[in-house]
Amino acid sequence: MKVMEAQAAVLTNYEVLQHLSQQKDRYKQRKRRGPPNLETVVRELIQYLQSYPNPLSQKPSAYDPGCISRLLERLSPYELSKGEVVMILNLRPASVAALNTIIEEMGERFSDEQQEEMVTIVLEVLGQFKESGPNANGNADDAAEAGNAS
Repeated sequence: MKVMEAQAAVLTNYEVLQHLSQQKDRYKQRKRRGPPNLETVVRELIQYLQSYPNPLSQKPSAYDPGCISRLLERLSPYELSKGEVVMILNLRPASVAALNTIIEEMGERFSDEQQEEMVTIVLEVLGQFKESGPNANGNADDAAEAGNAS
């Protein structure tokens, strides 16, 4: 295989999920199966992106086609790097502590008020991620015991 036109772009998890879902739909419309290895990779990646604790697992999804541009617009005054914005979109931080793991040297670059403003912007644009995993309190043993008690 020869690469005719090289392209370099950074995609968010949402954009990857949208592309894979559209590709899967195209194969269905043609009533053809794709290459088996490709089908396996697409199926497993979609399953991973839509499983807890990934923010894309929330139903209904807080992400929509316009959320990326809205978030970029609202966060533009903070002059974040492209990588930082992509990580914010992928992880949807709901606290300053979570945001601190994404933004390099956050304490030196931004005041406490600016940090809170960024978290508020993320929550307004992408919504609050609801804890709805196997067990929202984080204790898997309680869920297993409840299942055994029945």
